[in-house]
Amino acid sequence: MNELSLVKLVLDASLLVKLVMLFLLTISIYSWTLILRKSRFLKAAFWDANDFENRFWRDKNLNSLYNYYDNKKDEPMGMANIFMTGYMEFVRLRKQANMTSDAILEGSQRAMRVELDRELDLLDIDLAPLATIGSVSPYIGLFGTVWGIMSSFSALGGVEQPSLAMVAPGISEALIATAMGLFAAIPAVMAYNHYVDKVERLSTRYETFLDEFTGILQRQAYAYRSSNPLAQAQPYPHTQPPVLKKKGKKIGIFGN
Repeated sequence: MNELSLVKLVLDASLLVKLVMLFLLTISIYSWTLILRKSRFLKAAFWDANDFENRFWRDKNLNSLYNYYDNKKDEPMGMANIFMTGYMEFVRLRKQANMTSDAILEGSQRAMRVELDRELDLLDIDLAPLATIGSVSPYIGLFGTVWGIMSSFSALGGVEQPSLAMVAPGISEALIATAMGLFAAIPAVMAYNHYVDKVERLSTRYETFLDEFTGILQRQAYAYRSSNPLAQAQPYPHTQPPVLKKKGKKIGIFGN
């Protein structure tokens, strides 16, 4: 029995089967591009989350923490972005003398929720294409296989004494399409399941931080309102509050 060459089988395949193989090879390369890109993104997201949590619970002054991330060259992401959005809104609302503590907290939490949704959308990027590749690739390969087998058997119609040896090469060529479909699908499915688990863990950490930070702002707001009867007329306890910049706007932030 002659040994079949993989390259020869591919080259001898029908035009449609070749197109199927080429398409599967293309989406396999695209899948690995998504896998590597998502791996780098999630690695950076976990590193930023760990770094922010360490700084947040170590640094008791929210002003200095805000300044640190506001002055960074790189744009903040994840929990740092949620913190900056919520704190900036909290300070803005505190400037308004007619705002109650409940209204300030509600507005700050609403701003953080909006930013949380944006961060969760960023975490979900590339997951849908991976899921699609993992689901569709085997069927695309199966289509190429079925077509190749049909072509092989239809060629036997004009043969007086058909034999298995006559269709074996054609069937082998067709089965390569199924193998390539599995080659594209298996890594995509494994990566998708792995990344979904990581995204869920990050999402839980983001939501937990939002609740914890809301509690901190709530304690500060009620403590200051109850201890300062002039809070409605003078929102800040400092004569000269620190001034921070965020996107070209200056905001005064009271100390802790």
